[in-house]
Amino acid sequence: MKEFEFTITDPQGIHARPAGLLVKEAKKYASTISIFKGARKGDLKKIFTVMALGVKQGELVKVQVEGADEADAAPAIEAFFKENF
Repeated sequence: MKEFEFTITDPQGIHARPAGLLVKEAKKYASTISIFKGARKGDLKKIFTVMALGVKQGELVKVQVEGADEADAAPAIEAFFKENF
């Protein structure tokens, strides 16, 4: 399992448009990809669970990637966060 933490810098937090692109990016991989905000968890391949977390600017999220292609998926998802959030 690979994981990383990221502090959201976008003034709007994780909002609809980039969240949709994030889900699209996550679906490219076979691995299970989860996002955590505190004790709450969302499936990064399902936009409704990502949006339900209500992540705001300045909040820390943790992303866990587990599966056959985790070595490729984790750095790609982390790069997406850096470019978009």
